[in-house]
Amino acid sequence: MGSEGPPAVTIHITGFKKFHGVPENPTETIVSNLREYMNKRGLPKGLTLGSCSILETAGQGAVASLYKTLQSALEENDSELTNSGGVIWVHFGVNSGATKFAIEHQAVNEATFRCPDEMGWKPQTSLPIQEIAKALSKKGFDVMVSDDAGRFVCNYVYYHSLRFAEENGIKSLFVHVPLFFTIDEETQMQFAASLLEALAAFG
Repeated sequence: MGSEGPPAVTIHITGFKKFHGVPENPTETIVSNLREYMNKRGLPKGLTLGSCSILETAGQGAVASLYKTLQSALEENDSELTNSGGVIWVHFGVNSGATKFAIEHQAVNEATFRCPDEMGWKPQTSLPIQEIAKALSKKGFDVMVSDDAGRFVCNYVYYHSLRFAEENGIKSLFVHVPLFFTIDEETQMQFAASLLEALAAFG
């Protein structure tokens, strides 16, 4: 029997709590409601929705819980990885000035200044983000590819997630979303679901 469709993939999701200037972080709502939303919509074949976690919007607070979450999920999936297409981490963050969704291509190692690290590693996603963005655009979403994840906790988390992903043979992606008054909650939930579908196809 031949296999049909793309290989199975497990996707884990994170979002952030509120922070200064953003009393309601849309990513907390999206991530908290995504499992129920996907259960109603139906998961694409071969996609397993793993953990859905909310991180503190604070450098060390976010990274400490990020590593704990990453490691825990990796241990849970260890026995399943041999039969699956792998693991993808998707991190949602808010860009309060954005008018569209942004799929982030890279993170910057701000912790050790504006240069590659001592081993020359440049933190970039290995996912086909141009194809993912194109697929989401075809579904009617206003989405762009970005090379600047900012210089706040989003970038910091993405940098650490990309390093962890490379060290453990998994993949990572960061997506910035606008505030709900710019793009409403239902549209953002549809976007998140469509992103998971695209990752199941391309990941």
